[in-house]
Amino acid sequence: MAVTSDECAEMNRAARESGILLMIAYRLHFEEANMKAVDIVQSGKLGDVRLFHSIFTMQVKEGDIRLRRETGGGTLHDIGIYCINAARYLLRKEPIEAFAWSFRKDLKRFAEVDEMMTSALKFPGEVAAAFTTSFGADDSGAYEIVGTQGSLRVDPAYEYAGELRHILTVKGEKRERTFRKRDQFAPEIIYFADCILEGRKPAPSGEEGEADVRIIEALYRSAETGKPIRLEPARTGSHPGPRQVLRRKAVKQPDLVNTSSPHPDE
Repeated sequence: MAVTSDECAEMNRAARESGILLMIAYRLHFEEANMKAVDIVQSGKLGDVRLFHSIFTMQVKEGDIRLRRETGGGTLHDIGIYCINAARYLLRKEPIEAFAWSFRKDLKRFAEVDEMMTSALKFPGEVAAAFTTSFGADDSGAYEIVGTQGSLRVDPAYEYAGELRHILTVKGEKRERTFRKRDQFAPEIIYFADCILEGRKPAPSGEEGEADVRIIEALYRSAETGKPIRLEPARTGSHPGPRQVLRRKAVKQPDLVNTSSPHPDE
């Protein structure tokens, strides 16, 4: 939503005072594989859910705007947000404590932001979430949620240009399901347009975006201080689920012409 929670709060305040609708572009809130994962977790098939863990990594070239603190923030702002938000909507809870470690091996490329973060969140009911994000590792993006009777792995989980896949294991029996590629951007635009036409508050709301940024800030404070950070549980009003899924045919990924990784001088 923004690089700081103060900016998020200012945006939300401006929206309220102006009487306008504000929605955060969380495309996976409308995507079938991720919302079906919510359905599976809530069905009780996995038993008592105990933990969530995830990995989201990529190689980011020198000069990319993601490597500037003021324009990108760091790995948590750019890709860790997916892990944080997935943990929250899958567990249907808000974290109460945050702890993290920061790693920076390439000091030239990562002079302003972290190269890698390993983060942990504690949720009510003694439930844990942990994830690692990196701008200096090979492409990977998956999560797994584990209960007392089974587990669900979504791999890939965060991709927008290809198929997504479930690996569901319950009491030793494994099933796999592939979700074909679909347009993930049209559904969120259609949904927001409907909210405007019908005068109803959208979800994901601005409060949802602000909650994630506050968690990101807590994780970075923890990495700096070496101490866990207590969190005030957010009140966002709702969590996404299968009812929000909208299906639209996949569109062809456009050919890139004379383009490169985004740069702050462009």
